[in-house]
Amino acid sequence: MKLQLFTTLGDGRRYMKAWPMVKSLGFFFPEYRVVKATNLAIRVMPALAVLSAAGPLYLNGWASLPQAIAMGLFFLSLPLQGLIWLGHRARHPLPLSLLSFGNQLQERLAAMGVDYVPLGAKACYLDMANLLKIAFERLDASYWDEL
Repeated sequence: MKLQLFTTLGDGRRYMKAWPMVKSLGFFFPEYRVVKATNLAIRVMPALAVLSAAGPLYLNGWASLPQAIAMGLFFLSLPLQGLIWLGHRARHPLPLSLLSFGNQLQERLAAMGVDYVPLGAKACYLDMANLLKIAFERLDASYWDEL
């Protein structure tokens, strides 16, 4: 269980880095919002955890230590929850509609001379994120406006 949790967190981190941060993808995939929220939580939540733990200790003294620890751990768990969700999503198999869209996108890239392995039957969302990242780097904006 312990090793699987770290693997899931690592998958979530890789998926977060692979996902193209293009606002138009937010209409089709929840990943745009989750990645933005997780990035914000990674930066902000440690400071909020310290403040939320220090506040009760300052106001009520050491008698509120259990509550202060609980509040601090809650704020520290928020970025981990985003990474765990992204890790599960990264290894989730693609539905058939996204698989066919990914293969069409790969054919379009192949026509431009970009080599990318077609998405197979075992493709997951991480494979789609890598394909989308390459596609947004190589294809012009008119292609994305057509969608």
